[in-house]
Amino acid sequence: MLIYEYKLDCTKAQYAAIDEAIRVCQFIRNKCLRLWMDDHASKNDLQCYCAVLAKEYSFANNLNSQARQAAADRAWNAIQRFYTNCKAKKPGKKGYPHFQHDNRSVEYKTSGWKLEPDGRHITFKDGCGIGRLRLVGTRTIETFPIKQIKRVRLIRRADGYYVQFAVQSDRIVEHEPTGATVGIDVGLKAYYTDSNGHTVENPRYYRKAEAHLKRLQRRLSRKKRGSKNRLKARKQVARAHLKVQRQREDFARKEANALVTSHDLIAYEDLKIANMVRNRHLAKSISDAGWGQFLQWVNYYGSLHAIPIMKVAPHFTSQDCSGCSTLVKKSLSVRTHICPGCGLVLDRDHNAARNILEKALSTEGHSGTDAPVSA
Repeated sequence: MLIYEYKLDCTKAQYAAIDEAIRVCQFIRNKCLRLWMDDHASKNDLQCYCAVLAKEYSFANNLNSQARQAAADRAWNAIQRFYTNCKAKKPGKKGYPHFQHDNRSVEYKTSGWKLEPDGRHITFKDGCGIGRLRLVGTRTIETFPIKQIKRVRLIRRADGYYVQFAVQSDRIVEHEPTGATVGIDVGLKAYYTDSNGHTVENPRYYRKAEAHLKRLQRRLSRKKRGSKNRLKARKQVARAHLKVQRQREDFARKEANALVTSHDLIAYEDLKIANMVRNRHLAKSISDAGWGQFLQWVNYYGSLHAIPIMKVAPHFTSQDCSGCSTLVKKSLSVRTHICPGCGLVLDRDHNAARNILEKALSTEGHSGTDAPVSA
């Protein structure tokens, strides 16, 4: 599945109509979730309930029928995820579904919209009154047959409104073998260090923008609640955070693509990042590094290039000597590995990356599957 995204250029009335469609989508999802809570409804029951809501509420009837079903699917996905976690006996919270209050998108399936042949305009034909929208971007969605477009999603972000096309198509990449294998150790000092000793500098986008974000947040806190100035200040804060998010994702994608393109096998630690961010001293730095996002893109590009991406257990990768396997205990503050057995002296992360690769080449590694949803 390929995702093509455009920014939308339309009138204030059309923006308001999109917002109304998003609110209706949230309403239907929450009503379906309430039905499940009260009556333990099945997926089919939720789909049928959409027609009941359309008859009972006129504003729900304005939304396309398949868009209503997509909203019910969102509720069922949350329910199914909860069931899956319970069956797997996942430790801690199981992700019990909650009512949504900040929905920012509405999804249409194969009806309710029409894409013009030039690929520069799209018209939504349901009762929400969205109408004809101009697409801003350089993508070539018009080259795909309409039957291949399975979903159309309208999204509200801090800097405007966007439309996404989910196209049923396989992205084909021919990998050129390099004969190189590598283990990588993600970190805070360096973004990652590989088993060859190469390091990539940590960009620290949030840390660099933190002073500016604090100023904007202070400015927001001084505005009167409910005023237009407060709304403007909120939008400024949201746009600043969105910029950091995009910088982080762009960097992660480019580094992951470069790493996969230049190697035939990649190994990394199977880290429990959700547990690691509970450390209040390191949580902000770990979140700023974005390890999870980077490793997701490594897995995604690895699947495109059809090369093995291996996860290994993180136990003792920093403590064991990569030269003689001697256990050399060290705290986080000790950044140099010095082995008393063989005399090997290496950077701590370089030593760990070598151990990660060694584990992957043995029987301890297993293929990673954490690929992102969108391309």
